[in-house]
Amino acid sequence: MLRAWEKILIKTELDCEKEAIAPYIISASRSTDIPAFFSKWLIERINKGYMVWKNPFNQSLQYVSFSKSRIFIFWSKNPKPLIEHLHLFDTKNINYYFQYTLNDYDKEGFEPNVPKLEKRID
Repeated sequence: MLRAWEKILIKTELDCEKEAIAPYIISASRSTDIPAFFSKWLIERINKGYMVWKNPFNQSLQYVSFSKSRIFIFWSKNPKPLIEHLHLFDTKNINYYFQYTLNDYDKEGFEPNVPKLEKRID
């Protein structure tokens, strides 16, 4: 049986009330490598307690509250920029897990913003 996310009311930075989903598990960065490219943004949003996600298919906005989040699963080829901020997750009692991708496209030049494979392995 598919269970819908719990919904709660949140107060935004503009002091507006919005309905938000409150998932327990956040699977982050499957289509965008958030640890590699948007770590500062993520930390700012966690400190605010919520984020706004735009559905790429219908452009509707979805508010996501972190108030009930218990784990973030990160999909990344370069988690290094996020590592220095993991203490924030610890202080908020939020677990985290990294799924690393180690494909080797150095010669082909397909991923110019990804560190070389040897550096990522280190």
